[in-house]
Amino acid sequence: MGPEVACPWRGHPPHFQVRTWIEPVVASSQVASSFYDAGLLLVVKASFAAGGSSNYSTSPSPRGDPEDQQQKAISNFYIIYNLVVGLTPLLSAYGLGWLSDRYHRKISICVSLLGFLLSRLTLLLKVLLDWPVAVLYAGAALNGLGGGFSAFWSGVMALGSLGSSEGRRSLRLIVIDLVLGLAGFCGSMASGHLFKQITGHSRQGLVLTACSVGCATFALFYSLLVLKVPEPIAKANKRLPAVDTESGIVGTYRTLDPDQPEKQNVVVHTPPPGKGRPKRTIIVLLFVGAIIYDLAVVGTVDMMPLFVLREPLSWNQVQVGYGMASGYIIFITSFLGVLVFSRCFQDTTMIMIGMVSFGSGALLLAFVKETYMFYVARAVMLFALIPITTIRSAMSKLINGSSYGKVFVILQLSLALTGVVTSTVYNNLYQLTMDKFLGTCFVLSSFLSFLAIVPIGIVAYKQVLLLQYGNTTEK
Repeated sequence: MGPEVACPWRGHPPHFQVRTWIEPVVASSQVASSFYDAGLLLVVKASFAAGGSSNYSTSPSPRGDPEDQQQKAISNFYIIYNLVVGLTPLLSAYGLGWLSDRYHRKISICVSLLGFLLSRLTLLLKVLLDWPVAVLYAGAALNGLGGGFSAFWSGVMALGSLGSSEGRRSLRLIVIDLVLGLAGFCGSMASGHLFKQITGHSRQGLVLTACSVGCATFALFYSLLVLKVPEPIAKANKRLPAVDTESGIVGTYRTLDPDQPEKQNVVVHTPPPGKGRPKRTIIVLLFVGAIIYDLAVVGTVDMMPLFVLREPLSWNQVQVGYGMASGYIIFITSFLGVLVFSRCFQDTTMIMIGMVSFGSGALLLAFVKETYMFYVARAVMLFALIPITTIRSAMSKLINGSSYGKVFVILQLSLALTGVVTSTVYNNLYQLTMDKFLGTCFVLSSFLSFLAIVPIGIVAYKQVLLLQYGNTTEK
């Protein structure tokens, strides 16, 4: 299975195969993002430690603790920053998705990468010229106006879906996620060491931010000059027997592979008129499950940097980089999980396994007191990436290929909007509870993660009904 997954474009000349791989763009842009995320946190922390926190603090801490004031300043900065990052893509992301569907698939990818590059340049100039922290909001706005991650990732998912058959699509998309995770892991591991290359407040982080700009530049020019759009696999399979789309999203990946000739003689039951197309309720339920789960994930990820900088952990720059790198391990474990679970479990079962994994890890994270406990909680989250990726794959099987860009960007914008609300609520909740119980936000995330199982469970119930209906028809 390995070669088939890694090279889903068999049959094309070798030079076209390599040029249709989206992985180099994903890897280089993610390394740039890992450098940028670590650099942003550490630069902002250093700026507020030098006396800038007073401009961002809401109210003094009851104890007057400088660490509490700095934590509130960083939290308030991220409230505004995440609002800008989350809301500005609403102005452009859907339009880029529409243009990608209508004219060229690379439009959303290239424009969003240009926004990435401009935001990385803003951080570099802030470090180089010692600009005020508020200038980083402008960089976030430029990123968002270019479509942000919503436009970029929807474009990546569209290319990945076009270049793979329905049977291999889930594995194809999880391979892209795996590349994203490996690149993020390497970038995060190196970020803390690169940040410390130049000492002194005014230029600290210069090497790290310069490397981020370099990687973002490579990703942009590669997507412009090298990357080619793959030919849709569906065109090569027009003569294959049709598969029931609605039941397909809940079947196992093995039974959905139209590229395996030995399975082409399987009898496919045609549903009666009116039931051949997937019901909108399934798409709505998948959307609801994805949004609720994303609320839990975004809230946890946003609070982790603040959590590790404060007592009892009080991490330094290198430890922060290692901690961020640990979050990317789930890309590897989730990939392995899909490879194993797809052989014996259905889509909905795998989604619920991932939600339980993340919810349990978030609950453990709420009671972390030592560094090793943090990594234990992270290890419990080993399948946390499976839900969103599998939901994307399931949705791609319910829509036409010509609508991938629009549908994926709608999903990504929905997640971005909920992320904005989540970031604001969680940051304020963190400020209110950090003197009482530091893990309150993580307990809330655990609850939301388990709550997201409900709509997915309804989809699973519909699967049982469909299977029963199929068996009745066969008889």
